[in-house]
Amino acid sequence: MALVKTRRVGGSLVVTLPKELVESENIKEGEILEVIVKKVRKDGFGVFRGMRSFTVSDELAAHE
Repeated sequence: MALVKTRRVGGSLVVTLPKELVESENIKEGEILEVIVKKVRKDGFGVFRGMRSFTVSDELAAHE
């Protein structure tokens, strides 16, 4: 599992697979993958002013 951020390319949203995930799963260019989408958290714009940023381990622990 990996946490990734979407970005816009043209009219589409794309994600980039981290190198570690590609290597551990032996993913090659042109392969067909199944993707399961799950939003991790909503932005709390202005709600948590002064709070440190979430880390990957914070995100994963919140959804166990």
